[in-house]
Amino acid sequence: MDDVRAALLAGGLGERMGTLTARTCKPLVPYAASCRLVDFSVDNALRSGIPELVLMSLHRERDLIDHLLRSWDGTALKVHFGPHDDLVRDPSFTGPLPERAPELGTADALISNAEHLFAPGARDLLVQHADHVYSYDYGPMLAAHRESGADVTIGVQAIERRYVTLFGMVEVNDDLTVRRLVEKPPNPTSDLVFTAFCLFRVDALVKVLDELAALGVDGWQHDISRDVLPAMIATGRKVLAHPVTGYWADIGTVERYHSGQLGLIDHPEALRAPNTLGGPAPRRIGGNLVAGDLPAGADVRGSVLFPGCVVEPGAVVHRSVVLPGAVVAAGVEVRDTVVEADEHLTTSRSGIGELEP
Repeated sequence: MDDVRAALLAGGLGERMGTLTARTCKPLVPYAASCRLVDFSVDNALRSGIPELVLMSLHRERDLIDHLLRSWDGTALKVHFGPHDDLVRDPSFTGPLPERAPELGTADALISNAEHLFAPGARDLLVQHADHVYSYDYGPMLAAHRESGADVTIGVQAIERRYVTLFGMVEVNDDLTVRRLVEKPPNPTSDLVFTAFCLFRVDALVKVLDELAALGVDGWQHDISRDVLPAMIATGRKVLAHPVTGYWADIGTVERYHSGQLGLIDHPEALRAPNTLGGPAPRRIGGNLVAGDLPAGADVRGSVLFPGCVVEPGAVVHRSVVLPGAVVAAGVEVRDTVVEADEHLTTSRSGIGELEP
């Protein structure tokens, strides 16, 4: 992995996450009673032996940078903060980050950070997203990518076809070459979806980005899934699919955020969650996933309790997620919902409706 560089896309607004992203950027939303969403991709890059990761972010990026410096700086993985790298590493710097031009999509993020992404030393670029939850070693994927001579290798996973409309649908030939990639198709013809991480040959990616940029601002959608990969397929470049097994989740909505974590209660081994929240590692206790001890005197069932949360005696918490710093007061009933970070809940709540956009 010495000549692989990671590119971490973390610039989305997270609007479909409703109130969960009202005070923080989506990559910093806590998950699995252990870490934040962004930490999964960073941990995967580190454990795979990738030497450098470049952060690409525009929304609340100072908070995100501070978290990555605090949790990951000093590891074997160098996290590079693009145009802000020298500035945020200067101990005397305390002010806000300089404003940068807006980007129209994920491909624009690659172009804006080209100086850092395509610097000498990288033969392949691993593109990741900061809101996907999975534990993965990219080594076998890189081996298949290079052995095949592919211009790009994309992760794919088979899911129930009724959910394919939420993702990028992938059609493949028998040799796993990709013949079609369609973002959010209304009528899916395949049960394979793009896991949104992929390995590009740097020289091939640079050429395709140059070709797309030449179309002008209005000539394309500035997106990796809608423009870059379809253009590579259409022009005969070799696009290879790499099957991804095991747990993988795109946390795009409040409902998926809630249900994804409850699904870990019965199968905590499905996901290796790094511990960056500073509390005890979560354990399965009495049918719950709990960081610490189960609250005395409270009725807690089928729920996920984060470090630093408080569930007072007499409270009822069923099938819910209680985030760090949250307090569920005595006598309050919480069912099938999320109690937000630092929220002091004194009235009962059922369902996720009031959290959604």
